[in-house]
Amino acid sequence: MSTEPVPTVLFVCVHNAGRSQMAAAYLQHLAGNRIAVRSAGSEPADQLNPVVVQAMLEEGIDIRDEQPALLSTDAVAAADVVVTMGCGDACPVFPGKRYEDWELTDPAGLDLDAVRPIRDDIRERVRVLITETV
Repeated sequence: MSTEPVPTVLFVCVHNAGRSQMAAAYLQHLAGNRIAVRSAGSEPADQLNPVVVQAMLEEGIDIRDEQPALLSTDAVAAADVVVTMGCGDACPVFPGKRYEDWELTDPAGLDLDAVRPIRDDIRERVRVLITETV
């Protein structure tokens, strides 16, 4: 059994109620325990976007119990890979970390038909991220 620590990926968006939650859920679902997963927001919402929750349920992934979390410097410092999704300059930058910025439409205020393509785009990006990280 390997004693190497697993890499940690942190997904960050403004409200931590949609894009970053979907990405974290997909990474957890697809990578299992091979990658540690965290998500946070620079200005977290009170709850997840219900349309995002519904879109993920269609994929068989239940995120109803997740809660938006406030982005902390410690979370960024602990991550090996930081994926931002429209949080601008709110994310602290540490040397030696891998940063990616995913340009994705914010699902806030969109209906399910409009959220599905965002969800599917995130799923494919997460699949690529897994191959590059593990």
